[in-house]
Amino acid sequence: MVRVAGDTGVAVSRLGLATLPATGTATWSGGSAATCKPQGKGRIIQSRERGRRAFPGSVELRWLDPDRPDRHDADGAVAVLEAARAVDCPHQPVLTGSAFAARLRHGWDGDPPLTAVHRDCRGTVAGVLEVSLPHWDNTHLGEVAVTIDPVARRQGLGTRLFEVGVERVHRAGRTLVYADCFDQPGPVAFLKAMGLDRAYEEVQRRQDLRALDWGRLDGVYAEARGRAAAYQVIRLAGPTPQELVADIVRLTGAINDAPTGDLDIEDDDFSPERIRAFEAAQQAQGQRLYRLVAQDRGTGALAGHTMTAVQGEQPWYGGQYDTSVLRAHRGHRLGLLLKIGMLRWLAETEPQLRSLDTWNAATNVHMIGINEALGYRVLASGIGYQRHL
Repeated sequence: MVRVAGDTGVAVSRLGLATLPATGTATWSGGSAATCKPQGKGRIIQSRERGRRAFPGSVELRWLDPDRPDRHDADGAVAVLEAARAVDCPHQPVLTGSAFAARLRHGWDGDPPLTAVHRDCRGTVAGVLEVSLPHWDNTHLGEVAVTIDPVARRQGLGTRLFEVGVERVHRAGRTLVYADCFDQPGPVAFLKAMGLDRAYEEVQRRQDLRALDWGRLDGVYAEARGRAAAYQVIRLAGPTPQELVADIVRLTGAINDAPTGDLDIEDDDFSPERIRAFEAAQQAQGQRLYRLVAQDRGTGALAGHTMTAVQGEQPWYGGQYDTSVLRAHRGHRLGLLLKIGMLRWLAETEPQLRSLDTWNAATNVHMIGINEALGYRVLASGIGYQRHL
């Protein structure tokens, strides 16, 4: 939906726009010029539709059953998404077939997208439509993502699929359509032609873990530890211990301090159920989760956290998810303490890891400064668009 995997916010970071997601990780939307978006995020209610269905403009779509998708449709969708990635955003990780299947069932956090494919006259999948209808929050909007095979572009297929997506959003009673893309001429022109207005900008950065200046980082870490002497850091791998779920809900909610530009959205609404759904979705997609939390030594209260995910099928690649510090505990360098502490932990447990990607709102000067001090460098910019129905 409208938040993508990565850091952001005065909080010190967040699970970004996208939707993220996603997560972060997800794939990006597009039109006749297709686009790409961060893998992972997205939100949606399950569709009961299966098989073939004709739409206006002689566009025939096959809606995928999230539990038992047709193999040819699913394989064709993955092939199109990979072909588009290689052309439009080659720096993004490959979307594997197993990760796509898990996304169909779980989405980013238990809100899977309605997914359809269009086959050409030879029976080859040429386009993929994903429609996300959030149910955890922001139930006034729907996200539309269209990806067209590079060899099938400039024939109007992207436009027709996008129109079908908008109609699905409208039929669901939603009043806002959201879509995003990398800041490239083709995708931007397409979304403008679809009547959407620019509302948000974020920047993707990557950290090369092989080039870290550990001497400098150790010095920064020592300084942060001195400022945060009243806190201890706790490592949590995998699912959150049950006794800490309520605290993690509060920490995750701090991400709502992140800037969202001109997007017509509400704060994210987190709950124990949503935290568990997110963890289950990430596990199903082969992500290994690592969370570091800062705990007040005096009260035992959790004050901040940071989370990363390493892709099991591509273990050299990882994503920086939320980093947030509750307002009452800011000003103690907890953000730096947590993020450098996470790098130390990953060096121990995932020594093969080569890069971490994150996203920040373009206006989030504070968080961008922290990330660049840690060695993150700009990869690309993403633009969020919206249209009121």
